[in-house]
Amino acid sequence: MSSLHPFDAAVALQAQADGSFLGHTSAAYANMVGPFGGVTAAQALNAVLQHPQRLGDPISLTVNFAAALADGPFTVTARPARTNRSTQHWVIETKQQGETVLTGTAFFGLRRDTWGADEQAMPEVPTPAEVSRAGGPTRVEWVKRYEMRFAEGAIPTEWHGADQGASRSRLWLRDDPPRPLDFASLTAMSDVFFPRVWRRRPVLVPIGTVSMTVYYHADAGLLQSTGNGYLLGQTQAQAFRNGYFDQTAQLWNEAKELLVTSHQVVYFKE
Repeated sequence: MSSLHPFDAAVALQAQADGSFLGHTSAAYANMVGPFGGVTAAQALNAVLQHPQRLGDPISLTVNFAAALADGPFTVTARPARTNRSTQHWVIETKQQGETVLTGTAFFGLRRDTWGADEQAMPEVPTPAEVSRAGGPTRVEWVKRYEMRFAEGAIPTEWHGADQGASRSRLWLRDDPPRPLDFASLTAMSDVFFPRVWRRRPVLVPIGTVSMTVYYHADAGLLQSTGNGYLLGQTQAQAFRNGYFDQTAQLWNEAKELLVTSHQVVYFKE
């Protein structure tokens, strides 16, 4: 067990007799309040990935964070709502102590060979070796599970509150220690970006992701060829208003192939 990667230990689920899955929060992925949301989303996806009725691979996943998980066990239920010849729709719910903490839906499918193109091109940035790794003390444990190299828009070092005029960040990232990419880890990486409100106007206001949708453009073969290499992440907000903002993100591999896009809405308090 000592050789098990921290991420694999965090998303591990045990099948129960009633068809649900039993999981446990991981201290390695602790956030300021509860666990890192990306890992919670990955646990929800993993319940479908492990389900004996699963058809195909994930095309999209939406998770709604109803409450932060407390340290300890939880159960995940994944139910296939409808299965067609090549597509499958899922309903997911995570509960802890009898209370719902996450609801979600997932869309799985059998991919087929078609024409394709990446219209969202990877931006030109320095290579990972040319960008210093982000270091220094961190407020939360989960950040230590990722190697991050910011080419643009690192987390503020001074919380002066002045409007920066833009919220974009670009960074190279991968699991630490490195780990071959799969759908669960790609899901978690889609949520590694710090809140855009902190980038646009450096004030350490309380925040919390309410809902996140992940769109998977990569199949299992593309993830396998990506291996444990770096991913380039880009994220930016669209609007901040009345206590909420949204942010989009894209992740490419070093071969400039777009693997995933995501969109989330975030609550902030002043």
